[in-house]
Amino acid sequence: MGYRMDEILSLAQVAVIIPCYRCASTVERAVASVAAQSLKPAQVILVDDCSEDGTLQVLVTIQEKYSPGWIHVVSLEKNQGAASARNAGWDVATQPYVAFLDADDAWHPLKIEIQLEWMLKHPGAALTGHACQIVMMSEKNDSEDNSVDVTAFLGVDFKKVESRALLTSNPFPTRSVMLRRDLPHRFFAGKRYSEDYLLWCEILLDGYACYLSPLPLAFMFKADYGEAGLSGNLWAMEKGELDTYRKLFCDGRIGRLLFSALFFWSIAKYVRRCINVRSLRFSRGLSA
Repeated sequence: MGYRMDEILSLAQVAVIIPCYRCASTVERAVASVAAQSLKPAQVILVDDCSEDGTLQVLVTIQEKYSPGWIHVVSLEKNQGAASARNAGWDVATQPYVAFLDADDAWHPLKIEIQLEWMLKHPGAALTGHACQIVMMSEKNDSEDNSVDVTAFLGVDFKKVESRALLTSNPFPTRSVMLRRDLPHRFFAGKRYSEDYLLWCEILLDGYACYLSPLPLAFMFKADYGEAGLSGNLWAMEKGELDTYRKLFCDGRIGRLLFSALFFWSIAKYVRRCINVRSLRFSRGLSA
């Protein structure tokens, strides 16, 4: 049994892409946050990146819990990283807009409604993002108690992001991004760190308009760096960012002088992050 006609007409023209790698314990929470949207997206694409730990079976089980045809499961034959997994989902997306969510994150129930409505009113916007909030999980592993009241922020507009601001810092967490499906760009296949940052830079530097909102419409359950997962390897993250700047330079999107300045700026940020993480771990040790 599929969708009723009134359900079809009420679905948002958005395809949600969730790359999945050994995420059996968290992906159902992510999908549930998509299903709980006030404006439900028309398509959800779960891409298993050759997890080999039972994640694919979990994705199929989740797929069966929802209306037929709403969730599409894509299985990659070999592990290629989140960039390639997102590209595989992008290739089968059928909606005019694409939104990205990681399997260990979640969305505020108003995320799709607020972001899509703004983009429909501003068709010149190629990409939008928003703020995110770290939340602490309860013993029941339920994030509802951490839901942010965004009504106080309503009326706050999206602001255009200039190239200088983007090049010095990535304000677009992947979990926050919605973009036009027809953009002639993709994530750099096989790149495992800073692949999202490279794509945002390419889009903006190629003349497409990108906007950012301070609305906290996504939740993450660990810090962006210094903890478990891909974000835990600070040096690998740093090499990924330096590689991003190198690719932008080699492609002619930035000049040599700007590349040099960004290189040293990135190194300075890396040193500061290392100090911050070491201080945090030290303070945790004292409080333990």
